[in-house]
Amino acid sequence: MNTTPDIFTPPHCPNPKCRFHSHFDPQWRFKRIGYHWSHCQRKRIPRFLCHHCRRSFSTQTFSTSYWLKRPDILPQLLTKTIGGMANRQIARDLHVAPSTVDRQLSRLGRHCLLFHAAMMANAKPVSVAAIDGFVSFEHSQFWPFHHHLAVEPTSDLIAYFTDSEVRRSGSMTPAQKRKRERLEALFGRPDPKAVLKDVTHLLEVVAGSQPQLTVLSDEHKAYPQALRGLKCKVEHLVTSSRERRDSRNRLFPINVADLLIRHSSANHKRETIAWSKRRQSSAERLAVFVVWRNYLKGRREKARGSPTPAQARGMLDRRLTVADVLERRLFVTRIALPRRWEEYYWRRVSTRVLARQRGHELTYAA
Repeated sequence: MNTTPDIFTPPHCPNPKCRFHSHFDPQWRFKRIGYHWSHCQRKRIPRFLCHHCRRSFSTQTFSTSYWLKRPDILPQLLTKTIGGMANRQIARDLHVAPSTVDRQLSRLGRHCLLFHAAMMANAKPVSVAAIDGFVSFEHSQFWPFHHHLAVEPTSDLIAYFTDSEVRRSGSMTPAQKRKRERLEALFGRPDPKAVLKDVTHLLEVVAGSQPQLTVLSDEHKAYPQALRGLKCKVEHLVTSSRERRDSRNRLFPINVADLLIRHSSANHKRETIAWSKRRQSSAERLAVFVVWRNYLKGRREKARGSPTPAQARGMLDRRLTVADVLERRLFVTRIALPRRWEEYYWRRVSTRVLARQRGHELTYAA
């Protein structure tokens, strides 16, 4: 969208309560009501008035940097986040407060959720999906969780993801077992059926209204149960998790995605001190990774000019840039999000150990 002051034309009313907000209508009328000077951008910003709801707005209302005091940070934040930098590292590098990075990264994550949802709404559905659970933790290793991913093997496109709290398992010392019992008595135990519920939702979103879906997975016990809940015909191909994880493995695309997440995200690296304190923040970072992986990064690292997953499946004819992704603001009231992603968008995923949950309550500047 061209937001040059002299030629900018608002595509719709930005007020969610206006009848001319949700779709383009040639009958919509607005008028120009002057300018205001932006000290941050050092230029004048045209203002408009909707004739129907009488709400005023400007060209900046349709920008991804709307209401941000440091709009220059957002493009850098995308590349630094998927470049393995932690939030405080980014803050030191950009000479801003860590809280500024936290807030803008949350904004970027919400934008990426909407961006991918809008792209998938106009694309052909994924008929073959490889699924897996990416293991991480929030707050401490006593609170692990899984990010469930669905990847299209023929294009490497990450179609959707969810998450589930799981109980800490594996080998523990007697002291660690006692601490786990203490924490669970204080904060509660994760739902034992969380993986089943969230994988079912993952597959429902991927399947959509298709009559048939092929699912590739390992031998996790929750997957057959989740597949039985789908309304479409399902072919389930199981690959042992003990098989060699090379390019001949049917789960190679999902294994590559897991490795890329581990490599590119500071909060998921082994033995890191930059782990996610909140599962909500981990989901926002993963949304940024999904957009980068699907639309900005080539499928193969060593193949020069390798197409992106979106190019490989015919969604785009070129590789996008950061400027393309951040070209215009996306409105949650105009794009349908799956149920779990709505919870991510409004920051409703809570961390049970923390008393204060940081929700997203803005409406006009959502």
